[in-house]
Amino acid sequence: MWRLHRAAVTCEVCQSLVKHSSGIKGSLPLQKLHLVSRSIYHSHHPTLKLQRSQFRTSSHQFSSLTNLPLRKLKLSPIKYGYQPRRNFWPARLAARLLKLRYLILGSAVGGGYTAKKTFDQWKDMIPDLSDYKWIVPDIVWEIDEYIDLEKIRKALPNSEDLAKLAPDFDKIVESLSLLKDFFTTGHKLVSEVIGASDLLLLLGSPGETAFRATDHGSESDKHYRKVTDKEKIDQLQEELLHTQLKYQRILERLEKENKELRKLVLQKDDKGIHHRKLKKSLIDMYSEVLDVLSDYDASYNTQDHLPRVVVVGDQSAGKTSVLEMIAQARIFPRGSGEMMTRSPVKVTLSEGPHHVALFKDSSREFDLTKEEDLAALRHEIELRMRKNVKEGCTVSPETISLNVKGPGLQRMVLVDLPGVINTVTSGMAPDTKETIFSISKAYMQNPNAIILCIQDGSVDAERSIVTDLVSQMDPHGRRTIFVLTKVDLAEKNVASPSRIQQIIEGKLFPMKALGYFAVVTGKGNSSESIEAIREYEEEFFQNSKLLKTSMLKAHQVTTRNLSLAVSDCFWKMVRESVEQQADSFKATRFNLETEWKNNYPRLRELDRNELFEKAKNEILDEVISLSQVTPKHWEEILQQSLWERVSTHVIENIYLPAAQTMNSGTFNTTVDIKLKQWTDKQLPNKAVEVAWETLQEEFSRFMTEPKGKEHDDIFDKLKEAVKEESIKRHKWNDFAEDSLRVIQHNALEDRSISDKQQWDAAIYFMEEALQARLKDTENAIENMIGPDWKKRWLYWKNRTQEQFVHNETKNELEKMLKCNEEHPAYLASDEITTVRKNLESRGVEVDPSLIKDTWHQVYRRHFLKTALNHCNLCRRGFYYYQRHFVDSELECNDVVLFWRIQRMLAITANTLRQQLTNTEVRRLEKNVKEVLEDFAEDSEKKVKLLTGKRVQLAEDLKKVREIQEKLDAFIEALHQEK
Repeated sequence: MWRLHRAAVTCEVCQSLVKHSSGIKGSLPLQKLHLVSRSIYHSHHPTLKLQRSQFRTSSHQFSSLTNLPLRKLKLSPIKYGYQPRRNFWPARLAARLLKLRYLILGSAVGGGYTAKKTFDQWKDMIPDLSDYKWIVPDIVWEIDEYIDLEKIRKALPNSEDLAKLAPDFDKIVESLSLLKDFFTTGHKLVSEVIGASDLLLLLGSPGETAFRATDHGSESDKHYRKVTDKEKIDQLQEELLHTQLKYQRILERLEKENKELRKLVLQKDDKGIHHRKLKKSLIDMYSEVLDVLSDYDASYNTQDHLPRVVVVGDQSAGKTSVLEMIAQARIFPRGSGEMMTRSPVKVTLSEGPHHVALFKDSSREFDLTKEEDLAALRHEIELRMRKNVKEGCTVSPETISLNVKGPGLQRMVLVDLPGVINTVTSGMAPDTKETIFSISKAYMQNPNAIILCIQDGSVDAERSIVTDLVSQMDPHGRRTIFVLTKVDLAEKNVASPSRIQQIIEGKLFPMKALGYFAVVTGKGNSSESIEAIREYEEEFFQNSKLLKTSMLKAHQVTTRNLSLAVSDCFWKMVRESVEQQADSFKATRFNLETEWKNNYPRLRELDRNELFEKAKNEILDEVISLSQVTPKHWEEILQQSLWERVSTHVIENIYLPAAQTMNSGTFNTTVDIKLKQWTDKQLPNKAVEVAWETLQEEFSRFMTEPKGKEHDDIFDKLKEAVKEESIKRHKWNDFAEDSLRVIQHNALEDRSISDKQQWDAAIYFMEEALQARLKDTENAIENMIGPDWKKRWLYWKNRTQEQFVHNETKNELEKMLKCNEEHPAYLASDEITTVRKNLESRGVEVDPSLIKDTWHQVYRRHFLKTALNHCNLCRRGFYYYQRHFVDSELECNDVVLFWRIQRMLAITANTLRQQLTNTEVRRLEKNVKEVLEDFAEDSEKKVKLLTGKRVQLAEDLKKVREIQEKLDAFIEALHQEK
């Protein structure tokens, strides 16, 4: 608009000058004007046609700014000298003034037109800075709200005022005598005109042919050297190359200045100097979409079709170096010939005030301008790669996400993949080659992925593997960009330079590509800086024969041009595909929401993380309720559980051996000795085990007990895993046994029963213990001898031969017990022989060991029945106990033993209950919290424990909603940027 406005003002000024030129009327024909007046003409003259005279020139002129052939125009012949005219000086004066008018106005208009053409040409050379509009403060774009431009326009002078500024023609008349000499020096003026025409030809736009004069009819051409066509072409190519390099240097200087300017502006925005709020950059928003998509669909081949730049190449082809040149920092681990890239690395490049890098899951920033931060970043990337690689593998498909920000970086998302190998070497997993191929195919089969195919130019093209893989994924080359690295070594080593041209043009490979580039990524020294590599690359291509011989174009070389081309291609594909992907996710969201409403109408849409938080709260509530168990309940279950654990030892190892003695003194002595041994070695440990098992049982009961209608079985597997892991980590206090041993020893030494109630309680406890043992003994005898006559008749069961032998042996032993009810616990050898002979007389063959086993159960039943009868007699023995059984035939020392055991159980249960409620329950609660925290950080564990269609549906629904929201926000920001 401002150009059109200036043109209109220029025309208006010209018209006003014509109107206010007093004393000049009419116009002279153009043919009678002088050469200078006719060469600089007014652009609006309707009948003006430029003619040029034929004139001799020493050499032809060529322009590097156009590829079109220059037209040869002829100038009309000029007659120099004065013509005989009438001596009518007013007419001659008017004619001279009229010529002067054309001279002035033509020079102004022609000069303006030429300047406009030159300005348009230089404007086209300047890069498009529309992407940097946001640097300009908002006040500039809103200046019309604060300044009345219309008022300023009205205040400017009009055409009449401008006409007053025209030169004084009276003074010009005084200089007419000078013009006489000017018109007479014809040859000198024509030479100057031709020199000016050559200058304008160099500054003009392509296709402009002003002031080019050649004379083909003059005989003087024989005195000049004839220029051949080949020399013309060489000269034109040389000029074109220098012009391209000149423009490249101008562009680099402008980019450098713009980079510094953007850095300053962004730093001011960070410090709050600019109050304008900066929105999140487009590339960061797009990278977040890709991160969410990678979590939603790790295979990249069903829903995720959004563009990204996939960097693939043979091992050691230089793909990592190319990526570092684009990122302008040495950010990747390096090794000579060794595989360093062991997992995909997604690098998001964006602009920022400082050159920094940070990982997706970390807040630490690495300053890429400091060598120690660069070394730490490379070390961190290497550690993450090794962590991703599972045991027995060489590479991993898990992606590492890295953001790199800095002034002047091209905005795009690149994925660096492990290098394709041909042979599996020692130290690698056998399936390394196939794994790398599958990872590369998974990324490249995305129809919108831009494939950056890296080829090593220093090796034979026939050794390349990646080109075949790329041609399979993109056979038409619609999204492939081919990059030839190490071109300096290729130009030095390759005998035929045309072979490099064939590689660049893709004639040696079956693959096709969207574009072909050649780059140099250093001299092979890993300590080289990015700036040094860039200078070396530019210096190489300036002196390279590949450019001088036009095998390569200027726009096909350097990593700077490569990054610009890749960024343009990336954003073009993003704009073409992002809205289509947003629509597909809207349809997917609708389908998932409909499925949820039909299957789970009364449930909230909780994803796996939300379900875990809900289960975590329930588990913590149940652990808290464990501390609210009453002391009475703890002591009852502890006492009962402890007696079940030690009852067999008490009956078999303490009571029965002591009861075989003949008097009360020996009974008490045996009991004290065995109780002391038991307390020192086994009892405290058994008590702690019982307490720990009791705590586990109560904890399990709270964890697995159904909660009625509120119970959600989706948490059962998680609760079971938390319970098992918490119990596994819990360890009872090591000092509990020592303190418990002293308490139990003191309790068992006490024999003083204070009242009749305690005496009766001891008898009741003894009867229960003996009856339970008698029942177990009778069951054992029944299993030994088989069914009795009632079961044989009612249930049609028969005894086996072994059971028959046991039954006959039992009957023989019972006869012997009836004869001697005071028989000791063990059979004598002669008694065994007697029983055996008696059975053999009835035709029953028995072994002595079978007789002993049968005797053990028979005597045990006999003893327990006798002890129960004695226990019943001791109900009235408390009076004799108080007299220490003096002058009494009734001795109830066994009742005193069971009272001591019962009191020990009560005191032990009370002590264990205090330890549980005061220490162990809290420690268990702490363990449960730790386990839950560990499970919360382990995503694989949560996926394993929280499963089912409901969970997966909620997960998909949440991810799709998140993706759609981020896509919508990205599309809105993309439209605003346009």
